[in-house]
Amino acid sequence: VWIGCVVTSIVPKTAGVASFFCRKPHKINKNLGYVFKTFDNTTNKIGVVHMKLYTKTGDQGQTSLVGGRVDKNHVRVEAYGTIDEANSVIGWAMTLLQDERFRDIYQELQRIQHELFDCGGDLAIVGEKMPYKVKPDMVAFLEERIDVYIQQAPPLERFILPGGSPQAAALHMARTVTRRAERYVVALMKQQQTNEVVLQYMNRLSDYLFAVARVVNARLQVKDVEYERSAIVFRDKNEKEGELE
Repeated sequence: VWIGCVVTSIVPKTAGVASFFCRKPHKINKNLGYVFKTFDNTTNKIGVVHMKLYTKTGDQGQTSLVGGRVDKNHVRVEAYGTIDEANSVIGWAMTLLQDERFRDIYQELQRIQHELFDCGGDLAIVGEKMPYKVKPDMVAFLEERIDVYIQQAPPLERFILPGGSPQAAALHMARTVTRRAERYVVALMKQQQTNEVVLQYMNRLSDYLFAVARVVNARLQVKDVEYERSAIVFRDKNEKEGELE
């Protein structure tokens, strides 16, 4: 029997990760926890599943994926778990970016939060022939926004220290957690099959967060602090490609 949340893709009933990657519950029952609308493709009927916030199924150190169970310190769990960390830090950064000056950035970050759930959902699929959610157009969107924000920040020649304003510092923290998630995705790809576009997405996302952090400081009129012993490492893109000092 295949059961999945109506708001996402159909996933096996036995996969505990199914509840985690549903976008939102149909309603919340105070006694039973989350109540999700479901679809059973053997009967073509819509029903509900009551899901408690705790299940006790992980008390022995394992968790369910779409297609099996693994230890909680498995590289696949480390990968999508660290993506969840990055998403949480982005959520914190967003609480600092509710000023009208950052409306565009706030809206983009909210879109990215949804896409990070897609990344986690793709990484949670083991051996099942299911369509992946993370597509190249998501990567292209990040690249487009990076190109826009590069033009909005002061010219950059040297490495800078993470920080400046509290808002930029939070974005830099999200960037570094994203980098860590990327490293786990690389480790996963060396061992098992997964959606390779997720790796591209995480790589571009860290670049996006760097660019956005600099723009936030610029809009707040806070100067980035250059690393005092940095050589000139960034050149104008019109200069010879790949040339560094």
